[in-house]
Amino acid sequence: MNSVAVSLIVFACLFGGALLGISLRTILPADQLNDESKRTMNMGLGLIGTMSALVMGLLVAAAADAYSTQKKQLTQISGKFVLLDRLLARYGPETSASRQVMRGQVEGMLDRLWSRESSKPSLRPSVIGTEDVYEDIQQLSPQDEAQRSIKAQALGVALDIANTRWLMFTQGSFQIQKTLLVVVTFWFGVVFTGFGLQGPRNLTVMVVLFFCALSVAGAILLIQDLYNPFGGLIQIPSDPLRSAVEQLGK
Repeated sequence: MNSVAVSLIVFACLFGGALLGISLRTILPADQLNDESKRTMNMGLGLIGTMSALVMGLLVAAAADAYSTQKKQLTQISGKFVLLDRLLARYGPETSASRQVMRGQVEGMLDRLWSRESSKPSLRPSVIGTEDVYEDIQQLSPQDEAQRSIKAQALGVALDIANTRWLMFTQGSFQIQKTLLVVVTFWFGVVFTGFGLQGPRNLTVMVVLFFCALSVAGAILLIQDLYNPFGGLIQIPSDPLRSAVEQLGK
């Protein structure tokens, strides 16, 4: 289920809870909604609201950290691609084929991660792999000390690229836990039901509750999109990798 559908379900639950509270207000006897009852209710709603806000804040912070990590790793791997290309160019003309292979792999990575035709960009290892280039570097036969030094450096950079690649792949699988999402939605549903139960039945209250529910659903959408930095509404810019492609093979 995509992030927009999940957010709409959350919105329906919250606003539905508010409408339920407004309906219950017309059914319950007056002595059930006296000042003492409302005071106790407000204390309970305040407790649940505080817990919900704290958990929501932690979820946003964790999602933002995951997004920032992926963005940082993309910048790092882009720079390492260029560095590896420069090292291979310094080694000699015998690395021309490997450099072209690497350029093709990076272009493929761009197409997969930012393709308009793909709703689920892939971070699979095969998309951003450098195994072929690494094997080509291993098979090089240095003729002097300078080439041996460059080969060692190139192998190290290729390993760094592979390490970053696997980190991006594994971290790209992080998502908000469904159980936690259900619990938070339930908490907010209780709060909105309490709001509807205490508020008067008029258009102003309903509009306010509508936008409040929409705001919470928007926060859930934000969290899910931050965990999907290459396919959500808030995508990581492809500029670092595009700049790297322009430098490869020259």
